[in-house]
Amino acid sequence: MRKEDLYELFQDTTGDQVEEIRKLTAAGSQREYFRLRGNSHQAIGVYSPDPLETRAFLGFTRHFRSMGLNVPELLAEKEDEGIYLLQDLGDLTLKDAVELSRKEGDYPAKIIPLYQKALDHLLRFQVEGPKGIDYSLCVPRPDFDRQSVMWDLNHFKYFFIKLLGIPFDEQKLENDFEAFADLLAGSPSDFFMYRDFQSRNIMIHQDDLYFVDYQGGRRGPLQYDVASLLFEARVDLNPDLREELLEYYLGILKEKTATLSGEFKQHYYAFVLIRILQALGAYGIRGIVEGKALFLQSIPYAVRNLRWLKENSLIPTGLSELSACLDRISEMKEWQQTDQQQSIQNPIDPSNELTVKISSFSYKKGIPRDLSGNGGGFVFDCRALPNPGREEKYRSLCGRDQQVIDFLEDKEEVKSFLDKSFSLVEQSISEYSSRGFDNLMVNFGCTGGQHRSVYSAESLNKFITEKYNVKTELHHRELG
Repeated sequence: MRKEDLYELFQDTTGDQVEEIRKLTAAGSQREYFRLRGNSHQAIGVYSPDPLETRAFLGFTRHFRSMGLNVPELLAEKEDEGIYLLQDLGDLTLKDAVELSRKEGDYPAKIIPLYQKALDHLLRFQVEGPKGIDYSLCVPRPDFDRQSVMWDLNHFKYFFIKLLGIPFDEQKLENDFEAFADLLAGSPSDFFMYRDFQSRNIMIHQDDLYFVDYQGGRRGPLQYDVASLLFEARVDLNPDLREELLEYYLGILKEKTATLSGEFKQHYYAFVLIRILQALGAYGIRGIVEGKALFLQSIPYAVRNLRWLKENSLIPTGLSELSACLDRISEMKEWQQTDQQQSIQNPIDPSNELTVKISSFSYKKGIPRDLSGNGGGFVFDCRALPNPGREEKYRSLCGRDQQVIDFLEDKEEVKSFLDKSFSLVEQSISEYSSRGFDNLMVNFGCTGGQHRSVYSAESLNKFITEKYNVKTELHHRELG
């Protein structure tokens, strides 16, 4: 896509010359967004490389506009080139409003009316939206059915629990997936399911709410979109507020049909669970594989929501292997930081406390992943140092044993290596602490991850704790 194509579309549509074009930050998609300004007009220009997704978005936009639903006006399009112009709704999202409310101290009172209004609009999308809609536009299929559920569950399996090395019985987990999919498929589903109904896709414009990113919509159940909004990971609504907003939604649903409101809660928390698992699969791809910080930082919140479901006995019964996997995820040390909400939401905050995470590892098994979302730190290669593991008397020992410590401390090249490594780490500790960063990762690797790397990691941990007032976390991966 050439920017000139958007220039031309803007100028042909508005009669205005483009005076400014600015690329906007995208989240997880491959679409590119630009704000174009002329002398008297402005618009959002979009390039979408997926022709099926483009077709769905444009078709749904026309349909929802014709129904009087609050979606951006489609100003111009060249579908065959994957470019189009939309009404500029500004930059303020519902997610921004929540963060601002917390910062200004009027949370949750200020945002409750906004969420209630969002739920009012949602019910219109769900109930009025299907009237005359063309479900053949849907990508990848027209219904959120049993097959769709299985796709989401397998996404979670392959891009989250397998990526993290969480052990499970494949056949038992597959059996649970089949049973879970059958359970969800039993809910009434003749409604429009937005699929990605989240606060970052809700724009606040001229004292009303407008909605974007519905190209993944399809026919489906009511519960899924409510769960998407109320259990959105990084927004982290507290449980009492979630329940209050759920009751509000059920009240307006009851005005439409008392029958549906009565059935809604029967499987609601099962849909909360599938939505969380779907999100974790997405976080695995975007965060763990692609290293995008936003998605890594969302994982602890999603895991805390899983814990809340389990603590309140809201996980569907009879899913023993899935439940065991969720327990293992909840127990992982990486996700125990969820109470440090402000730290994650505001990574550059002078009040944050720095944690230095120190690891030893074997290069044979790869460099440890940084799951903090900061994407920084050090990897020091200890393989050039004298190797005690080559001598029979040290092979069954590790870098914590005194015999190995004596061996390495006797080598001048080991002392020189550590002095230089520690000096680099010290520089980062001082800078990170002054700037309010909350995480620094330091890895030492050797051939087997047993002797030199363990000794180096232990030595750095001792050095830091004696000299600096920061937290450290020490992990020897190959020692378990």
